[in-house]
Amino acid sequence: MSNLKQLENLQREVKTPLDEPSIPRPSMPDFYMPAMPPMGLINAIENWVKALLSRRRFRQRFLPLLGYDDHILEDMGHNREDIEWASRLPVRKDAFRALQRRRAQRNNKSTRCAR
Repeated sequence: MSNLKQLENLQREVKTPLDEPSIPRPSMPDFYMPAMPPMGLINAIENWVKALLSRRRFRQRFLPLLGYDDHILEDMGHNREDIEWASRLPVRKDAFRALQRRRAQRNNKSTRCAR
């Protein structure tokens, strides 16, 4: 046998070993989903970030109003105590909506007293 034939036989043996059984690949499931965190966790984080951003917007818009005089705030339809109260609410509460509700209640009380 020539050296070239011996080399070809060795290469063939290396490519397809006779002693090792072939290991079957695991079958791919019908529905494949990569690893990811639970959707509840993602939703909770998203809601928390939205609440923080909402609170930040409230502070950027309303806290500078505290620098104005009470008469100017009243002309705008706001009250200094209401703005301070809303700024102390927990982050989970929407301070802007709470301020709107409180202003509506104050307006309802003032219209009832005027009658």
